[in-house]
Amino acid sequence: MDRTERLFAIMDALRRHRRPVTAAELAEEQGTSVRTIYRDVQKLIGLGAPIDGEAGVGYVLRPGFFLPPLMFTAEELEALVLGARWVGAQGDEALASAAENAIGKIATASPADLRGRIDDTGLWPAVLRGTGAAPRPILGLVRQAMRRERALAMCYQGESGHSTDREVGPVQIAYYEGKQIIAAWCCLRASFRHFRADRIERLELTARPYGKPRRTLTMEWFEALVRQRSTPA
Repeated sequence: MDRTERLFAIMDALRRHRRPVTAAELAEEQGTSVRTIYRDVQKLIGLGAPIDGEAGVGYVLRPGFFLPPLMFTAEELEALVLGARWVGAQGDEALASAAENAIGKIATASPADLRGRIDDTGLWPAVLRGTGAAPRPILGLVRQAMRRERALAMCYQGESGHSTDREVGPVQIAYYEGKQIIAAWCCLRASFRHFRADRIERLELTARPYGKPRRTLTMEWFEALVRQRSTPA
């Protein structure tokens, strides 16, 4: 969790409590240190957040503070809800849960009339029988590697059924109906490769960096795709 996410999480925690919350409680909830909470609260106060309290006593959000309602058009809400429901059918359980939570936050911060539209948009993604994606817990690890730009140690089963140990730097994940494809730089082959998530037998996040920013690798991957497609068969 980066600092911006942590600051929002602290505000959410303070909104949930009516009594003062100690830095130790916030630190345990956020999975960080008390010293970090002290710094974050001071940062929030400096940004204008109406937080009362002090170190060793506890912090409380002054009554009456609220975030301004989020305003969306009907089409924007329909797009958000439909997208969240589609994500829920793609086998990435952590991402599906995050999408559901995001819609819940949007509903909470929206005016009552828009909240009703969120509950009944009349739009659902169609998933054909037999094409629904099975849960893939590894996808959360792949997304974490992409965010942190850290290599993955992977055991992968190829089309022949033979398994190989590889170290890869994932750059993109494609979500298809019923399957997911991971585009990554493969150190074993010294080139970009595409891996099916359902053929990954073992996956582990390492501390080794990509060596290049993921944004740069993504551009190189895209350029490699263009060259491959433009090469005569």
